[in-house]
Amino acid sequence: MENQQTTAPAAETVLEPKLEPKRVYALALLALAAGLGIGYVLHRAGPATQPQPAAPAAKAAMPASPHGNAANGHMPTADEMKQMADKKAAPLKQKLKSDPKNAQLLAQVGAIYHSAKQFEDAIGYYSQSVQADPKNPSLRIKLASSLFRSGDADGAIAQLNACLKIDPSNANALFDLGVIRLEGKQDAKGAAAAWRQLLKSNPDLAAERKSAVEKMLAQASATAPRTNASRIGAETHDGAK
Repeated sequence: MENQQTTAPAAETVLEPKLEPKRVYALALLALAAGLGIGYVLHRAGPATQPQPAAPAAKAAMPASPHGNAANGHMPTADEMKQMADKKAAPLKQKLKSDPKNAQLLAQVGAIYHSAKQFEDAIGYYSQSVQADPKNPSLRIKLASSLFRSGDADGAIAQLNACLKIDPSNANALFDLGVIRLEGKQDAKGAAAAWRQLLKSNPDLAAERKSAVEKMLAQASATAPRTNASRIGAETHDGAK
């Protein structure tokens, strides 16, 4: 199965908005990404997605900051992370000058920026990578992860759907699709549908991963009726204005 690693450290918060307790539960299970690989969801540079070749966690991927590090009580600032990512990516960018459409080189640069939480830069390189190799599912999963982390849930879902047209049973894409539908769109029903398809189309999934997906599916299924009721209420309220 392609891309079996993850896109971000399990301890990292995936979304900025406040999460309800049940969504926090779902996020906790994102550790799945490490094996299932939530594509990078949560490319996390390392929950899950990712599910897929994931970029290494930011701390491991980046050289020590000249201004300090977590060990001495100083966490790198966004600007410092950008500078470190630029430095790490420089040799690859040099290679791209003579081979600008090398999909794997482009993806490697995207992974560096994703790990440094420079998601707009990551999106730029992953987009070029996808253009260079549009039928590669793992590249679209990585792009989806960076899009999601940048706040573009719809764009991420579009990439995962495109991936599933190429590879309908891709476990990483289906897993990430469920997570993004739940966390990015509050669509528990859609998340449950993605995870059901994941289990149905991947009967040989490792037992522990299958169990984790089943737990998330049960949670999403239990949440779906309430989520739908809330939407109906909101639509009725808006229509009455």
